[in-house]
Amino acid sequence: MSPDSLEHLHDQVIACRRCPRLVAWREQVAREKRASYSDQVYWGRPLPGFGDADARVLVVGLAPAAHGGNRTGRVFTGDRSGDWLYRALHRAGFASQPTSDHCEDGLRLSGAYVTAAVRCAPPANKPTPAERDNCAPYLDRELALLPRIRVVVALGAFAATHFTASAAGSPRPKFAHGAEWDIGKGRTLLCCYHPSQRNTFTGRLTEPMFDAVFTRARELAAA
Repeated sequence: MSPDSLEHLHDQVIACRRCPRLVAWREQVAREKRASYSDQVYWGRPLPGFGDADARVLVVGLAPAAHGGNRTGRVFTGDRSGDWLYRALHRAGFASQPTSDHCEDGLRLSGAYVTAAVRCAPPANKPTPAERDNCAPYLDRELALLPRIRVVVALGAFAATHFTASAAGSPRPKFAHGAEWDIGKGRTLLCCYHPSQRNTFTGRLTEPMFDAVFTRARELAAA
């Protein structure tokens, strides 16, 4: 395996133990489990990205869900945020199916790659900025290994912050749903509310709003 490959990076991510708080939490959840998943073996480790190595669109979320990706072994899989994301990616032509239940469910992405700002499930779904900074080199390395990326879709302000330092213009732009920032190297950052239950249950993010983001991402990627 080449040390300069996505596969090698995946192995490095999975073995990571940089954040003691996250290590303790992800492993505790994997041992104790949710009652409805008591018969399942939880992944309980950091999650690498997933998708097409020739992708032109990179989707960056917050972090794995304790009983979603931390259980299933694939980012945005097995939780309601993932249900929203992969339905939208399927409607936009990026995903082979609209459902995402487990890492062996046959889902394939075409033209898109999905990852997260933080690779371990955090307590209360709230990673710290320091934990995001610990994971930042992995995200930077993914971008370097995905040379065709032209659009980065940031799901939420926490994920978008990773890219603001390279955004063109002054003062630094503020996060807003649908905002577009030039982040250099021919890439555009496209901001989107995170498909969390807090946003989707309240109507702050609707499926038409979500679909519009990925329609725009496809337009920008083709330009």
